[in-house]
Parts: sequence; structure tokens; C-alpha cells
Amino acid sequence: MPAEPYPRSVLDLLAAAGNRPVFEHGTRTVTGAQMLGLVRRFAAGLRAAAIGPGDGLAMMLGVTPEAFAAMIAGYVVGARVVGVRPGLSDSQLRHVLRQDVAAVVTDAGTGPEHAPRTLTVSELRAAADEGGQPHLSGRPHDVARLVYTSGSTGTPKACAQTYAAMNAAWTARPAAWPPAIRELASRLERYLVFGSLSSQVMMEYGVLTLAAGGTMVVADPPAFPDAITRYRATASVITVPRLYKLLAAQRRAPADLSSLRALMVSGSPLEASRLREALDVLGPVVFQGYGQSETGTISMATPSDVPPSVGFPPDVVDVVIRDAAGRPVPAGVDGELYVRTPAQAIGYWAEPAETAEVFVDGWVRTRDLGHFDEDGRLYLVGRTRDVIIVNANLYYAGPIERVLATSPDIAEAYVVGAPDEDTGEAAHAFVVPVAGRAPDLGSLPTLVRERLGAACVPATITVIDEAPLGPNGKPDKRLLMAAPKTALPR
Repeated sequence: MPAEPYPRSVLDLLAAAGNRPVFEHGTRTVTGAQMLGLVRRFAAGLRAAAIGPGDGLAMMLGVTPEAFAAMIAGYVVGARVVGVRPGLSDSQLRHVLRQDVAAVVTDAGTGPEHAPRTLTVSELRAAADEGGQPHLSGRPHDVARLVYTSGSTGTPKACAQTYAAMNAAWTARPAAWPPAIRELASRLERYLVFGSLSSQVMMEYGVLTLAAGGTMVVADPPAFPDAITRYRATASVITVPRLYKLLAAQRRAPADLSSLRALMVSGSPLEASRLREALDVLGPVVFQGYGQSETGTISMATPSDVPPSVGFPPDVVDVVIRDAAGRPVPAGVDGELYVRTPAQAIGYWAEPAETAEVFVDGWVRTRDLGHFDEDGRLYLVGRTRDVIIVNANLYYAGPIERVLATSPDIAEAYVVGAPDEDTGEAAHAFVVPVAGRAPDLGSLPTLVRERLGAACVPATITVIDEAPLGPNGKPDKRLLMAAPKTALPR
């Protein structure tokens, strides 16, 4: 375990990189030494703005060298770095920024109207580079990072990770890499970054690239396969829908992807038949990572692993599969995964009830279903949660149902997730109208979009007379998808 607080391990990697390029942004190349200088300037700017240990610092930034430096500088001063993912509705953003946030860092000229205080990239970069090793102010038990997901009420909830947990993560420490991570790291010479560095997946692979001696290369938007060929990329994160589109494009008109050595599938499981197709079309480049915001990486399947397993959890990760009564089950038997990792979150920020439900006696209830085989490989078979994964982001069905039910014409609303070629999964809604009323289906997508954001808008909304019931007398959503569906413009 490093003696000093996080991000000492990252700063050491930058110092060791020296004149080696660590970030490419268009025609601009930033070396390790230059990135370290940016981090020092940003940290000095944050301290001059009186941002220090325990202060909430929200990051609303694009994918740039400055965005990476700002996030690392936030850890240097001991702040609670709040990642704000793109696409939040106005009410969701207001909720995030009102949760004990002292300031917002933005690369725009002004911040959002809900921001308590805005610090721009240009302001922070203007601070003096004091040189030397930055003083680290993080305290082990302080929360270092909040990673927001969608909450069960439609309001984002945040996984809280301490400085001690950040230090315990293996990402920046090659000596601690499990075998699958070591194999992946050997392929990260040129890693495409896009979307937002507030994404836990994007940022963690970025730090892993730095530790592996590679370069982060900005490709935004990430049009595949063009971005791979244009930037001579060796690695990228890819969602299942994007992978399917890449496979189709390669079958139609193959591009030169000879530089590609690793595609890290994120957001949802990859079916065995699709994995075999990917290996056939792209070669041995597909890595399937399994993890959660609450736990970090749980396991990773390399291209040589047995599909559709998600590989072997490393020795430092404990995984127990339990039945509905909480009892461990033997190999081959499905149950709920309980996980314990060195870098796991301590709970959800300001959400005691949610924390008590998921963080149990040192374990994290993943609410994912799966089993081990006799050799210790892990397989996923489903989810216990009523959630939908849209473009690798998790959304709950309950808030969508409640918003639909606020229409005066709707008596009951049910939402089901189903595979979608464009977004991985999509919501499908089924509504029971108030007796004697004909609901205006065209108004419902707008209602959901305004309350919860575009990703929650159902792909279809279907009027039904009543919900089908299961043996227990409760609505059985699995039977709903068999009904004819009415597609609406999104």
C-alpha cells in the first residue's frame, strides 16, 4: 500500500513518463512532465480558491488534457471529486450540484445556473507552477470520489469511495495487476478516450494506460471504425451496440484495423454467439470487464477465456454466490453475487437507506445473478434489479413508471427493458388508461424526457386493458413483452 495518499501513484507515473507522450488531443501532444506541470498549476489554483480537504468539487469537463489534470488536482488538494455525467436532466443536475458541492470546474465560460460557484479551466491554469512534488492533502477516511448513477427514485445516487480505497486500487500499481489486467495493459499503447473522464470506466482505463506506458488519444465523437484507423488506436472501450455496428461495418467494407489489440466491452454482457462473431471478424481483441460503480472491477475475461464467462475474479476480490436466504450455493447453481474488493465504495452519499440495502457486513450486494463453474470461472445470467442499461448507463424502471402515471389519463404504468441494437437496452412502456379516457400517447415521451432525460424515454408505449398476473397475483412484466407494441418517435 502506498505510504502517501492518492494520487501519489499517478503523480509518480507522470514523473516517470518524463518526455514520453501521455495524452494526444488533436494536433496537441502532452508529455508526462507537461501533464505533471498542469496538475501542479491546477492544484495551486484550487488552493488559491480555498478548495481543500472535504470540499465537494464537481467536474463538468470535456475530454482534454486539462480535464485529466483537473481531476487529479482535485485529489491532490484532498477534495471530494464529483463526476457529473453528461445527459442529466435539469432537475437531476440541480440535485447533484446541491449535494454539498463547494464549486464546479468547467471548461466553458460560465457554469450551470445551479452551481454554487464556478471555476474555469482557464482560471486554474493561470496559477503558478510551484515545481517539485505537490503536497497531498487527502485524508484516508475522507471521501475522494463520487461516481453518480441513476437512483431508484429517478434522482442520481453517488457511490462514495474514500482516499484509502483509491490507494488500494491496483490500476496505477503494475506490481498489483491481476493476470487479465496485465494482459490488457500490454495492449494499451494508444487508448482512445471519449465522452467524459467523469466516467469511471473511461478514467480507470486511462490511468491503466498511463501505468502501462501508453498514450491516451482523444477521439470525440468516437466513430468506429474510422477513429481506430485515423488514430492508429490499439485499444478502446466499446459498448455492446457499438460493437455490433462495428462488426456489421467490417463485414460490409472491411477497414484496416491491424493496429487494434483490445476492445474493452462495457455496460452489458456480450452473448456467446456475438463474442464468437467478434473474434471471427476482429481477431483475439475482445476483453469483457465485469464490475460496478460500487465495487470497481470484479473480473475480466481475456480473448482466450471460455465464452460467455466473465473470467476469473482475481485473488484480492472475494465473490460469494448466495440463494434468496443468503446461503452460499455450490458451483453451477445460480444465485445473487455478493462481492468484496479492496477499492469498493463505503456506501451511497447521503443515502442511508440505499446504503443499508446494498452494503451489508462489508459485502456489496450486486443484485446480479450468476454462478461459478467447477474451475472457478464466473458467469452472469441476469439481474435481480428492475433496471435498464442504456448506452452503458443504468436506469431504473420505477421512476419512468411513476412519471407516466402522473398523466391524468393513465391509471397504471409498467416499464420493461429489452435489447436494443442502438442503445444496448431500451425501455418499453405499457399503460392502462383511466376508464373512459383515451390517453394522448404522443405527450408521454415529452413528459418522461422533461422529468428524467432522453435516455429514459420509452422506445415503445403500448396501451393494455390490464397487466398480466403471475402465480403470486402480482403483475408479471415478462409477459408484457409478448404483446404487440406501439413504437413512437423518440
